[in-house]
Amino acid sequence: MTVYLVGAGPGDPGLLTVRGAQILAAADVVVYDRLSVSSLLELAPAGAERISVAKAPGQVVMSQGDINALLVARGRSGQCVVRLKGGDPFVFARGGEEAAALAEAGVPFEVVPGITSAIAVPAYAGIPVTLRHSSTSVTIVTGHEDPVAGDEGSVDWDAVARVGGTIVVLMGVARIGAIAARLVAAGRAPSTPVASVTWGTRPQQHTVRATLGTIADAELESPATIVIGEVAAQNLTWFEARPLFGLRVVVTRARRQASAFAARLADLGADVVELPAIVIAGPADGGAALRRAAVALAGGGYDWVILTSANGARRLLGELRDARDLGGVSVAAIGPGTERALAAGNVVADLVPDRYVAESLLEAFPAPPPGGGRVLLARAAVARAVLPGGLRRAGWDVDVVEAYRALPTELDASVLEAAARADVITFTSSSTVTRALELLGPSRVPSVVACIGPITSATARDAGLRVAVEAGAHTIEGLVEALVGHLAEVRAPAEAPNPPPKAASRDKTRGPGPTPCRENGR
Repeated sequence: MTVYLVGAGPGDPGLLTVRGAQILAAADVVVYDRLSVSSLLELAPAGAERISVAKAPGQVVMSQGDINALLVARGRSGQCVVRLKGGDPFVFARGGEEAAALAEAGVPFEVVPGITSAIAVPAYAGIPVTLRHSSTSVTIVTGHEDPVAGDEGSVDWDAVARVGGTIVVLMGVARIGAIAARLVAAGRAPSTPVASVTWGTRPQQHTVRATLGTIADAELESPATIVIGEVAAQNLTWFEARPLFGLRVVVTRARRQASAFAARLADLGADVVELPAIVIAGPADGGAALRRAAVALAGGGYDWVILTSANGARRLLGELRDARDLGGVSVAAIGPGTERALAAGNVVADLVPDRYVAESLLEAFPAPPPGGGRVLLARAAVARAVLPGGLRRAGWDVDVVEAYRALPTELDASVLEAAARADVITFTSSSTVTRALELLGPSRVPSVVACIGPITSATARDAGLRVAVEAGAHTIEGLVEALVGHLAEVRAPAEAPNPPPKAASRDKTRGPGPTPCRENGR
């Protein structure tokens, strides 16, 4: 088999190449370092072995020699080995050393280039590394030099300064003061703009702007990409200007349902923590009652079928031969999510209420025909009695059938800790409220609570939580819009005139961060 040296890119998992994703999907072993995004590991098969060789300033889990030996040994074993490296394997990532060790051992290898942080991170900070006529060259330099080179280092900073154009320094936070002094001594003006971007392309990204004369006094953090030159004064902000940037948001939906919601929040800049409070499972009777109901539907035994969730719609459709089994039966959907699930099965809902709650559906539901009528209500095992009770009082004969169950999940302590440190928690059903409280405890629930609708909000309030955000349209998109609107309101005071700029400061485009969202003084 082959050892693949795969560039993971600078941090945003969306910047992984197609080839990199293909290789990860076939991996037997993934050897990864600190700058690899943990979510990329999920692209590997569930049974693949994952080995961390993380390195941090002053901390080494495994020496480079041991990493080389590990790759050789696993490569010889016949496994598909992926060495996942931040950025590009051959740009200051010691991929060349690993490739040389594999070549010397006669182990086949392939290099899958990645997007280097030297180019991508400045772009995410709104800094083009070249500009026509003014910055026509880019010099990429490591700030982490070989210790045997002594205090002067091995980089000819005088020559780098003379080249002109843009200088991008990787792994240079610890030595930036000395680097700046060398560049100034070589002729670069102390007023030359400098931008240091930490955790570039990730939700934690932040930018510190200074000059060669002031950067030594700035508070910088690793890992950072440092841009030096006139382009560093550019501020074509887009990534840090997104409406939810800087906000850590907990998504409590079941894992299979969370992806689209989480992706939408991430697109708007949020750092998403998935806390799947529930898992969707089949009915306790194995679906026997639902199958009997499907047979009765096909036989004309019902006038209406009511579905109150996309889960219920999909489960019922799975028991039908096809949409013809619903011939002559009217279909009601509680909201657009359920309506879309029906449409995916070529079923058009006859009734969708204006408000996506049981009370609104009851208001819109027709009276039974003379002599009475029969309704099938397929829904979760545990649900409110409002809908079947109201239908029966209106004269309908109602059969309630369990289509699925929302069961509790067990989660890793690290996930719970990340959720407890979040700024916002979102709830999309009463069951997610109940289970999240069981998992976190009331004191560790994030102080800003956002709910999809009034029923979920009522459950949260009954549990002692203060609801700060409630979706007007009781859908995932409505919840996202409500959260964006809430954050815009609480951040509005920050739009007052800024004080005079300091010599080195956090980029004002990041906004005031998540603090204004705090509701309970936490």
